[in-house]
Amino acid sequence: MRGIWLIAIYLAIIVLPLILAAAGVRPPRPVWDEIASGAGMVAFAILLAEFLLSGRFRAISGGVGMDVTMRFHQLLARSALALVIVHPFLYTTPFGWALPYDPSRQLTLVQPGPALMAGAAAWILLPAFVLVSIARSDLFKRYENWRWAHGLGAALIAGLSWYHATQAGRYSSDPALYWLWTGLFAVAILSLASVYVLRPIIKLRRPWKVCEIHKAADQTWAVDLEPVGHDGISYKAGQFFWLNIGHSAFSLSENPFSVASAPAQKGKLSFVIKELGDFTSTLGSIPQGAKAYVDGPFGHMTIEGRHEPGIGLVAGGVGIAPMLSILRELDATGDTRPVKLVYGNRNKRQIVASEELDRYAQRPDVDVVHVIAEPGPDWCGETGTTDAAFVRRHFGRPEQRDWLYVLCGPPAMMTGAEEVLLALGVAPDNILSERFTYD
Repeated sequence: MRGIWLIAIYLAIIVLPLILAAAGVRPPRPVWDEIASGAGMVAFAILLAEFLLSGRFRAISGGVGMDVTMRFHQLLARSALALVIVHPFLYTTPFGWALPYDPSRQLTLVQPGPALMAGAAAWILLPAFVLVSIARSDLFKRYENWRWAHGLGAALIAGLSWYHATQAGRYSSDPALYWLWTGLFAVAILSLASVYVLRPIIKLRRPWKVCEIHKAADQTWAVDLEPVGHDGISYKAGQFFWLNIGHSAFSLSENPFSVASAPAQKGKLSFVIKELGDFTSTLGSIPQGAKAYVDGPFGHMTIEGRHEPGIGLVAGGVGIAPMLSILRELDATGDTRPVKLVYGNRNKRQIVASEELDRYAQRPDVDVVHVIAEPGPDWCGETGTTDAAFVRRHFGRPEQRDWLYVLCGPPAMMTGAEEVLLALGVAPDNILSERFTYD
């Protein structure tokens, strides 16, 4: 339901400029001129609303997931780009200086000047901005450099577009539309200030420190944090945080990691992190007591408030982190619903918390199934991958159709598992997943 309301609000923001423009009293123009103006207004409204979709606001992403929010952000950015590109070419009335015998400006569009130049600059910058965002992994070696460029670039394009719309727009000179654009532009800039200034200040006042780092499995580390001078943070099992270790609170050197600890473990935060070649390759050298900052919690991949008769957990590799959080919380709260964990790895050395999982498996309500893609001679469990046939075999019983399912792991694994569960009759609302990578 929250997703439906968010879409409705978003559509209202996009349509409102058109409604205000139509409500004004203006002489009629050729239909293509009206379409051109409408395309420009819708594109600008989308651009301003995009700031809220990329600002890690839990009120927006909490009900649908940050990955869905970001995919929506990407889709609409490309839609805005298409409208911006065609916007100047749809006009049939020529650009030019006002004619003395045409006081209502029916024979010419906006005259050359700063307002037109601002629009032209935004028209050139936006395609480059979108293309750079799509190719960010190839163009930027460090994620934080891309974040700075993305934020500042978006602010520049929004500012140029605001000036163009309010000074050159035929309808935007009307007070109602002028103040709508100004208000939306102010909200967009404030959202940037919230991410780049306000949140770092809050984090600075609530620091954490590394109390333990140890090897959890092959190329995988367990990182435990404890609060410094405060009582910690409230979160739900299965959520994730943006983690910053060893940098300033204002640094953008942070990465998203699912929490592995349970909310019942007051104060402490635990993460399971795999070495991937970025800052994660330095985890073994981080000293105990190193300062850390967390931003969150985020994510809707949580079982809190869900009352399905059973819980199915499908994890691949380091995707075990949120499953550990959920299992630990179920254990701490005495929840006795049947739980089945399917946990896939490439080899036995990559299994995280194997002894703890074995203890859970001793309970009559918990079933833990390990599957190894490259088994050694001493492996006697399941072999292969968590493919469609495997998921169908373990979750194909009729009574499991009404369970709640939580998926975390490689994107291909999650997509395959989702498709199988849906084919088995599981309701989409009963399948929770969240991706940290976007195409």
